[in-house]
Amino acid sequence: MKNKKIFLELEDDEAINIGLIRQAKRLPDYEMFFEINKLNSFNFCRINDLKYKKFNFPKFETYHPETKTCYHIIANKSIPIRKKTNNELFSQAEEVKFLIPKNKDVDFIIYAKDSIADFSLILLPENILFQIQNFSLNPLTELYKLLQYYE
Repeated sequence: MKNKKIFLELEDDEAINIGLIRQAKRLPDYEMFFEINKLNSFNFCRINDLKYKKFNFPKFETYHPETKTCYHIIANKSIPIRKKTNNELFSQAEEVKFLIPKNKDVDFIIYAKDSIADFSLILLPENILFQIQNFSLNPLTELYKLLQYYE
């Protein structure tokens, strides 16, 4: 029997602002966040992955002391949870899921627990990442409910 997630339906659902981050140069996550952390006074660190269905989405977090805002960055592309078996000769093609399927070119999603988040305070390395694109998330979308559930 599969477990079904139950989402709370709040009466005052308003659209939340998130940021879309695209990589200009493909780097592993740890190298990209190393470059981001060098430019900023705060440090992103990896926390428990966002688990959704049978997929894991890497998640990073930091706290901005001046604005007292907690920022979260989640990978748009999943890392599937895979059980390793000893009798496999070749690895099978793994299924990949996107949090924003319409924007597969987006590498990361940034959001803040504070409703008024200013993503321009985060300095990004110019040769690795493009500027953060603001995006409004409708309360009816699955990603909105997922972010509210894990907040």
